[in-house]
Amino acid sequence: MKHFKLGFRCITNALYSMLLSFLPTLSSRLSTSNLRLMWDGSLRLNPQYLALCCALLALSTALYFMKRPRPVYLLDFACVKPEAAGQCARERFVKQSVAAGFFTEENLAFQKKILERSGLGQATYFPEALLTTPPKPCVAEARKEAEMVMFGAIDDLLAKTGVKPRDIGILVVNCSLFNPTPSLSAMVVNRYKLRGNIASYNLGGMGCSAGLISIDLAKQLLQVRRNSYALVISMENITLNWYMGNNRSMLVSNCIFRVGGAAILLTNCRSERRRAKYQLIHTVRTHKGSDAQSYGCVFQEEDGGGKVGVALSKDLMAVAGEALRANITTLGPLVLPLSEQLIFFASLVLRKVFKLRRVRPYLPDFKKAFEHFCIHAGGRAVLDTLESNLGLSPWHMEPSRMTLYRFGNTSSSSLWYELAYAEMKGRMRKGDRTWQIAFGSGFKCNSAVWRALRTIDPAAERNPWTDEINQFPVDVPKVEVVKE
Repeated sequence: MKHFKLGFRCITNALYSMLLSFLPTLSSRLSTSNLRLMWDGSLRLNPQYLALCCALLALSTALYFMKRPRPVYLLDFACVKPEAAGQCARERFVKQSVAAGFFTEENLAFQKKILERSGLGQATYFPEALLTTPPKPCVAEARKEAEMVMFGAIDDLLAKTGVKPRDIGILVVNCSLFNPTPSLSAMVVNRYKLRGNIASYNLGGMGCSAGLISIDLAKQLLQVRRNSYALVISMENITLNWYMGNNRSMLVSNCIFRVGGAAILLTNCRSERRRAKYQLIHTVRTHKGSDAQSYGCVFQEEDGGGKVGVALSKDLMAVAGEALRANITTLGPLVLPLSEQLIFFASLVLRKVFKLRRVRPYLPDFKKAFEHFCIHAGGRAVLDTLESNLGLSPWHMEPSRMTLYRFGNTSSSSLWYELAYAEMKGRMRKGDRTWQIAFGSGFKCNSAVWRALRTIDPAAERNPWTDEINQFPVDVPKVEVVKE
């Protein structure tokens, strides 16, 4: 069925393009004399027909303007950069793990091996509660981390945009593993005294792809709320989610997840278009949760000793690949040029209809649809796989790899550190298209497509890369030995 739908989209797009090419010819056939004949022979004899046509035209025009989607603009965004005291070099991480006293010698060596091959650098950030000896994870410390991340990003964003907190009508906060009462969104409402009728949402348990789910939710809400601002906050919380057991499938998360967060301000106010950075063109969400293997590949549970952790299955990369294929099956017809769609459809027909197995599956060249790629920095293996599958160059992968190196896996907010990197490198030109791709538990693959409304001047920007952008890119070895 999904192949039939894809073929139908490709054929529809082809017919639409052919129709547009024939319009000039059809228009030339309708000469002035023919139109005059139609007028004299029909409308003069039936004036009610003229009134009916005018009424239908007015109704159609009104319906068009009422039903067409409202454009959604990204006014600006901000990513938090924690204090230098929170930096956690690989050696410091190993030292803290040893001092915690939770892990066996074998699993300390395992974590060290993961770190050496992770692609993370020496300046990622860890929460204060886990850098003390002994570590002191508790709800109070988790709230402290959440406040530092959320309020730091929001303060920066409001200063950039000049938008007043009382003007914000929609609030969406996503954090997968820390969901206190009152909620994180309530913490924001309380801190910034947001108005009482705000549409407030708090998304939990949706993994690293929740950031784009929040963007999609805000987009849907902006379709029904005129002249509104939507504040989206994407983050994760490490303090209460550092695994303290010895199940190796749960120890991987300890090694790659780090502190980070982002705040994004969207609006449907047409008057804001002139100063907005981007326009949201498409969002595509794919959920593979109906499949048992996909559902269980990222799973929070207790280990044999009663310690709670998030287990990562060995099937994770295969599941992610299948979710990506499903996602681009929907996204492709929306963004790819017609030539790429036709080649892809032809290869699909040869393999599925004519059973020509020797015909290799054709993966469309998405570099013809996008200038920039922001791929969730989930780990080196994720980035290596997508670079190969999508045929991307090191230049395209640079924002994702440098984000992983400098900030680690900051979960749903990593996409925004990557976009900030591209801006600070002076890459973003007016009209450029950016594809954000995120993966998350469930299992989900989500995409967002943005078009730059203006050229971004790096000299006028302030983001976490500002003071150190000239140090990047750096060469990241396959293995970086942790010094004793």
